[in-house]
Amino acid sequence: MKNLIYIATFFILFSLNSVLQAKTISVTSPDDDGYGTFRYAINKASESKKPVTIKVKTNKTIIIGDSLDYTGLQPLTIIGSGQVVRGNNVDILKISNGADLSISDLSFFGIGSFNIKRKGTGYGMYNVDAKAGKGIFVDVRDDQTGTININLKNVRVEGVANHGIHISDCNLADKCGSGSGGAGEGSSASINVVLDNVTIFDAGNGKFDADGFRVDERGDGDINFTALNSNFLYVGADGVELDEGQKGNVVANVTNSTFSKNGAYCDPKLLKAYMPAEDEGEFEDNQRAKNSIPSKIKGSPDDGCFEREVELYPSGFVKEFEFGIDLDDGFDIDEAGQGNLVVNIDRSRIVGNLDEGLDFDEENNGDMFLQIKNTVAMNNTDDGIKNSENDGGSIIALFEGINSIDNGGKGIVVEEEDTGNVQGFVQSTFTRGNDDGDKTGIEAVQEDDGMGTLKIVSSTIVEGFDLEGVELK
Repeated sequence: MKNLIYIATFFILFSLNSVLQAKTISVTSPDDDGYGTFRYAINKASESKKPVTIKVKTNKTIIIGDSLDYTGLQPLTIIGSGQVVRGNNVDILKISNGADLSISDLSFFGIGSFNIKRKGTGYGMYNVDAKAGKGIFVDVRDDQTGTININLKNVRVEGVANHGIHISDCNLADKCGSGSGGAGEGSSASINVVLDNVTIFDAGNGKFDADGFRVDERGDGDINFTALNSNFLYVGADGVELDEGQKGNVVANVTNSTFSKNGAYCDPKLLKAYMPAEDEGEFEDNQRAKNSIPSKIKGSPDDGCFEREVELYPSGFVKEFEFGIDLDDGFDIDEAGQGNLVVNIDRSRIVGNLDEGLDFDEENNGDMFLQIKNTVAMNNTDDGIKNSENDGGSIIALFEGINSIDNGGKGIVVEEEDTGNVQGFVQSTFTRGNDDGDKTGIEAVQEDDGMGTLKIVSSTIVEGFDLEGVELK
């Protein structure tokens, strides 16, 4: 009897192990279709009821015509050894049902050479009817729960027209929007991302508002983002954008990473010619009718690149208006629902971005906790480091070992626009050559009923301070 029990137990454990054990599929052919190809592996993995590992063994470049679409629900692991998967203006790898994804030692290349005049929606002979392609696209299911895990190590994405990597928990996909202006609905799942030695280069240059790495999170979930030894370079819009539009926190940890030369899809040199001669104005009541100021710009290479803001008096006359070209940042975070924004950045470089270097915004109920250390913000067109909190939350910020130099705006900005407090601590920090018109090294603002303090230790702020509602200690 005992032997029968042992035998039964063995078979139960053996069967359980067989169910839990990941299935392995090898890619041995560089062809686009057929046995041994990447497409064959993805299709077989999609049918599996247990986790799948795909090992890319061919040493040749894999060229695909259509997306590699993983439709399974089980975790997918892809292991390469430095190979390139090249796509012709398509979403190269698509995870259609929000499965966990791990990739190592693999690159995803588009055809490149995109810009505002050579868009991904119709570039020469290349798929003129196709939408702009992404490198990796993870589409979260509307009913998903728990946490979606994305782990990428030694991965490169280059030359795609749209987002380099896009994780979307939003039913409007690319029309989701951002921040308080964001729309759409999402699942209750959270998104956890770990990037280790990941490079996104020359992505997003074939479509308006296409980022290097983008997360859209709606519903109740959080965004947890970690980047180690990673680079976000020459992206058309933001190098990285994390957009949490409803209830949920954003926690970002970045170490030894670079955000450089991002945000230039809306090329200011090209688009300047389309700006109206009168591009801003401020008027008394009854002075300028709404139809007397320049209308929205039409007929440019991409009219979406232009911002037009108009403020009216109660009478309907124009109080002020302003046109601008929509450039983008090195690293942009928008947390716009109930939830906190927590950011830790260490030993990183934010250089030459076409708008702000770092641009972090928290709205509605929630606080902002910042720790930025041993980091360079240099030659960004606007502020080097900008942090803004609206509504009732507070900002608690530590800046240590910062060099904010030669930015077109202010060196460092900390602003709270409602009843929350500002507590800033600046140590071993140097600012110089920042010029937004009044040459400000550090701006600290508390605009309402909260309290504000800024303590400076062992720092040199060459341009001085612009303080409002904040006491310097």
